[in-house]
Amino acid sequence: MIYFNCDYNEGAHERILEALVKTNMEQTSGYGADPYCLEAAELLKKQCKREDVDVHFLVGGTQTNLTVIASALRPHQGILAAETAHINVHETGAIEGCGHKVLSLSSKDGKLTADQVEQAYLAHKTEPAAEHMVQPKMVYISNPTELGTIYSREELQKLHEVCSSHHLILFMDGARIGYGLEAEGNTLDLPCIAECCDVFYIGGTKAGALFGEAVIIRNPAIKEDFRYIMKQKGAMLAKGRLLGIQFLELFRDGLYFEMAAHADRMADRLRTAFRANGYHFLVENTTNQMFPILPDGHLEALKKEFSFEYQAKVDETHTAVRFCTSWATREEQVERLVEKLKTL
Repeated sequence: MIYFNCDYNEGAHERILEALVKTNMEQTSGYGADPYCLEAAELLKKQCKREDVDVHFLVGGTQTNLTVIASALRPHQGILAAETAHINVHETGAIEGCGHKVLSLSSKDGKLTADQVEQAYLAHKTEPAAEHMVQPKMVYISNPTELGTIYSREELQKLHEVCSSHHLILFMDGARIGYGLEAEGNTLDLPCIAECCDVFYIGGTKAGALFGEAVIIRNPAIKEDFRYIMKQKGAMLAKGRLLGIQFLELFRDGLYFEMAAHADRMADRLRTAFRANGYHFLVENTTNQMFPILPDGHLEALKKEFSFEYQAKVDETHTAVRFCTSWATREEQVERLVEKLKTL
């Protein structure tokens, strides 16, 4: 069985494992105060071309989303997000569980527009009974989105402008940020993201690390007491150096971007094969996720050799599914699927 259902089926890049073994018996301070975390934080600041950001290392994506949102909002405030957003559909109500409502907005491609955000904000602000309703205060986006689409530089800058003008917090979920930055047609980079977002994170779990997400905070209000919130939410890893060591290896010489580019190129090969065999997609994108629409009979044939994810029923006889490549996807795995598609 070959797994194309997600980008974290494999363990970690061998360089990370080697670094963890090499440093295994060293004694260091805990909770992210060790030399490795401090060095990794400085390295990420350089990647973002900003010395005024704070960097914190957490273990996983849901934990990171929960911690960031809890640190930024007051009890009566909520988060504007696309209806397909991870915090809205794939985190078991974690955000609502800590007392903040996700205010979902419709989206065909997984993205929010600046106009949508402004309309939602103004609709609340002009509501006569506004104080009886959850106040929009944060805008949550992910790049890539849950549908594998990416924001352009212009789209992100417009969101930044709207959020700034209405004192809204712009938060980017970057669990797959590397795959977005290396995608064909991408116009964003880390410095632009750091300039536009109050807070965002660089994902490691889905991009070659055993685990780990690096939170980058520009907004001074969110910086304050962030480590207190981390501790309260169970997000402060005692053996914090395990996170710092991994991010050092990922960003020391471009390994992170190299692996992301590999996954995107493998996905490009599969997209070409799906199109060549007459299949269409639920949404067009250029990242490591793709959502082909296949006859249900074809899916049953594919399930015998490949693992993939259900996405949505399109009609009585067709279903959209997700195939996902990763930093570790091998060319022979891709070619095996390519050849299988020709037989359907």
